[in-house]
Amino acid sequence: MDTLTASEAADLLHLNVKRVQSLARQGKLPAVRVGRKWLFPRRRLEALLGGAEAAAAPAVEISARNRLRGRIAAIHADGVMAEVRLHIGDQELVAVITRVSAERLGLQVGGEAFAVIKATEVMIGRG
Repeated sequence: MDTLTASEAADLLHLNVKRVQSLARQGKLPAVRVGRKWLFPRRRLEALLGGAEAAAAPAVEISARNRLRGRIAAIHADGVMAEVRLHIGDQELVAVITRVSAERLGLQVGGEAFAVIKATEVMIGRG
């Protein structure tokens, strides 16, 4: 694994070294403390920046547990919004996101993606 010192990470992120160390202490940047030094995994920092190196980075790590992986069946972009149909097993999930987000994520029919479900309520109705 290619690691960076706090100074190198600060240069990469265009931040002050003290700020980088503070973010590492708070758990907001991926880092490991070895003795009195912080070490940062280069690929994970580059993934945070969203550069070309991010494409080769490992899967996204998020705290949400409600993730459903599937294959994109259809994308219908109209105006500022995009409807994305995701096949998950024998079910279909439809999400409406901004068109810019769909383009930024590089979503394509047939590609893999995952849905993250974040809800405080689930309602069930009956006719």
